[in-house]
Amino acid sequence: MEGGAYGAGKAGGAFDPYTLIRQPHTILRVVSWVFSIVVFGSIVNEGYLNSSSESEEFCIYNRNSNACGYGVTVGVLAFLTCLLYLALDVYFPQISSVKDRKKAVLSDIGVSAFWAFLWFVGFCYLANQWQVSKPKDNPLNEGTDAARAAIAFSFFSIFTWSLTAALAVRRFKDLTFQEEYSTLFPTSAQP
Repeated sequence: MEGGAYGAGKAGGAFDPYTLIRQPHTILRVVSWVFSIVVFGSIVNEGYLNSSSESEEFCIYNRNSNACGYGVTVGVLAFLTCLLYLALDVYFPQISSVKDRKKAVLSDIGVSAFWAFLWFVGFCYLANQWQVSKPKDNPLNEGTDAARAAIAFSFFSIFTWSLTAALAVRRFKDLTFQEEYSTLFPTSAQP
């Protein structure tokens, strides 16, 4: 058996960046990375307002600092998670053990599903707080585009992380098949 893209047959080969960036899960991870930058960047940059009558800044989302804090925290942690799993995608072809590959893919499934859930919560939370925001808190509509962008990209992130989890499930099925095939047809029995 020569091995496929997910099996141990290609382990130890030279690093090929072209192959890496053509893989759907890598593309989705980069897109998720960009979305997380947009979310936390929008909130950090224009998510806090101050009025002439108050000395302290307040969150644009219904003056709820927890909403801004959640958006920034989830955005930054998703950014770091994307970097971590991009590094794993680079290292993945070098992993020769099918069991270690399975562990990596299982962690990808769990982490991606977890992030899809966190982005769903973030979207609902930010959209709700934006909906109940009072116009008198922001009469000049400062930062409204950034607030809407954070909500929109939180919504888009649900799908990118869900698709990443679905692709990881497919990778896991490929690995399971390859492990069973290796057990049934050991390499020593091949001509």
